[in-house]
Formats: sequence, structure tokens, C-alpha cells
Amino acid sequence: MAGVNPYIQPPDFEPPKQKYKITFLPLGKTVEVDPAQIPYDRTGLPGSVLDIALGLADVPLDHSCGGVCACSTCHVIVRKGLESCNEPTEDELDQLEEARGLTTESRLGCQCVPNGTCDVVVEIPGWNRNLVQEGH
Repeated sequence: MAGVNPYIQPPDFEPPKQKYKITFLPLGKTVEVDPAQIPYDRTGLPGSVLDIALGLADVPLDHSCGGVCACSTCHVIVRKGLESCNEPTEDELDQLEEARGLTTESRLGCQCVPNGTCDVVVEIPGWNRNLVQEGH
């Protein structure tokens, strides 16, 4: 369910060029990201934390707007590897202001794209864990 938000400036990001690992907390689930396989689920930016969570890791990360930077439901906290992620745009920061539990490491999963220069650890805040899922 990918799409494009015509009301925002597209973010500038560098896709990964090498394999790296991403861990989702508190699940403790770690997956290896292979740049040759991106995009995984076509939700959010290609190679975004949301794309990886849904399409590769089978991690339930809520995303009410479909991953187009129009809400804050895919709010995550990048605990390790933030330096490898693209800079947030003003549009992303505006949406993040609506998120609960905001930290200096907060990002929207749909907009945060690690470049693969180091492993990444992402925490999904407790209020954002989608524990009820429909079957595939």
C-alpha cells in the first residue's frame, strides 16, 4: 500500500549499498537487510524502517497513512545507528510533533532510511505496537 504524499517535499536519502542488520525492540527481532532486495513491502520510502519492518521482519508497526508522512503512527526511536539514517525533513518533524513519547532519537518509520554503514537498533514505543493483526 505505497503511495506518495503530493503535499510534502520528498526527502533526500541514500539507499544502503551494503548489507547491515536491524533489530526491533522490544521484540528483540534482528534481520539482515540486503540492498538488492529493497523495496520489501513498498510501504514508506524504499528501504525505510517501516518498509523493512513490514516486508522483511514481519514486525507489526502501525502506519495509518500508508507510509506517506501524513501522520505519526509509525513513530520509532532509533536507539543505535541514527548517524546512518537520512536527516528528517521539516515535514517529518512537523508530523513527529504529534507523536507521544517524543525523544531526540525519534523518527517516522516511513521516512527513516538507514544507509547501511552500521547496524541499527529501533525501538517501537509501547503505545505504537499493533498487537492485533489480520491474517495474511
